[in-house]
Amino acid sequence: QYDQPLCSGGEVTFELNGQPKTVHLTRIHLEEDVAKNMHFADASGVDFNRAGTPLMEIVTEPDIHSADEAMAFLQALKQILAYGGISDCNLEQGNIRCDVNCSVRASETSRLGTKTEIKNMNTFKGVHRALSYEIRRQVNDLGKGREIVQETRRWDDEAGQTFSMRSKEDAHDYRYFPEPDLLPVELEQSDVERWQAQLPEKPAARRARMAEEYGIPEYDAGVLAADRAVADFFEATVQSSGNAKASSNWIMTEMLRSLSEADLDIGSINVTPETLGQLIKLVDGKILNMPTAREVFAVMFAEGGDPDAIVKAKGLAQVSDTGAIEAMVDQIIADHAQSVEDYRGGKQAALQFLIGQVMRISKGKANPAMVRDLFLQRLG
Repeated sequence: QYDQPLCSGGEVTFELNGQPKTVHLTRIHLEEDVAKNMHFADASGVDFNRAGTPLMEIVTEPDIHSADEAMAFLQALKQILAYGGISDCNLEQGNIRCDVNCSVRASETSRLGTKTEIKNMNTFKGVHRALSYEIRRQVNDLGKGREIVQETRRWDDEAGQTFSMRSKEDAHDYRYFPEPDLLPVELEQSDVERWQAQLPEKPAARRARMAEEYGIPEYDAGVLAADRAVADFFEATVQSSGNAKASSNWIMTEMLRSLSEADLDIGSINVTPETLGQLIKLVDGKILNMPTAREVFAVMFAEGGDPDAIVKAKGLAQVSDTGAIEAMVDQIIADHAQSVEDYRGGKQAALQFLIGQVMRISKGKANPAMVRDLFLQRLG
C-alpha cells in the first residue's frame, strides 16, 4: 500500500479562533492492529487483545503549525468519523489513536527541520501537551546549537515530557513488500460513487444548513450539529413542535444538562422528539408556564411518559382564568400593603415580590404574564 494506498488526497477543513483552516491528507491505508504497550512504574506490559483487528491509518501533510491546530484538527476529524459511523472514536478504549511527527524550522526558511515521532498519547489533550513540550524542547536545543535527532519518543503524561525510545527509520527501512496471503483490493468507480451517495451530511454543512433553515444562531447550530444523534433529535423535535427556537433552547439547556448529570447519551433516554415536541406545544399554547414545564420535563426524563398525561395526573395546568387570578392578586395586595407602597414609591423589586407571592399561592400555576398585567392595572 505504500505505492498504491487505498485513498490519496483529500482534506479536513475546520475553524480555529473564528478562522478557517485546511489540513490536507496524504493517504489513507489499511493496517492490522498488533498490540498495545502499557507502561507502569517498574515494568511494561503488552496487551494483545486487539491483535488482528483491522485499522485505518490517516496520514496528513505537514500543514499543522501549532498544538492548538493539531487539537482542533483531531476534534474535527473525530466528528467526521463519528458522523459517518466509522468509529465511536473512544480514545480510552483505543478506538482512535494518534501519533505525531514534530519538527521546527527557522522562520526565514521553508526547508522542514528534522522530525521526531511522538507516541503514547491517550487523549487529545495529551497530544496538545506532548506537542507543546516537544516544540519547546526542539527550539531550545536548536537555540543551544544542538542537533535534532530523527527518532521515536514516548510521551510521559505524568512527567510532562517526551523520552527517547529508538532511532526513527526512514521509509526504505521498513522493507515494504507484497503480502502473498492478501490479495489486492480492486475498487470500481461505481463502488466509490455508491459509497459517496451513502455518506451523511458533513457536520460543517449541517451546521450551516440548520442555522439558515431554522433561523437559529450559528452558535446554537454548532452545538446541536456537533453530535449526529443530537442533531437528528433536534430536527425531529422541530418537526413535532413546529418551533425551531424553542426546540433548540430545550435541547441545549434542559436536555444536554440532564444528559451530562445522568452520564447518558441522547439515544438511551425516556424523552423522545415527539414527547418533547408535545411539551413545547403546551408551553406555546399557554397551558404550562416555563417553571412548570421544566418540572414536567424532569418527570419525562426520569420516568418517560406523555406530557399531557403528566400534566393531568399532577394537576399542573397553568391557571389563565382571569377571575381566579384577579382574586389572588387582590388578596396579595391586601396582605402586603408595605410592598404596594414601596412599588408606588419607585421600587421595582417590590413588584417582583408581589408577583412571586401570587406564584407561591398558586403553586406556580398562575400565568405570570397575566399576573404582572393585573398588578400593573391595580397599582398603576
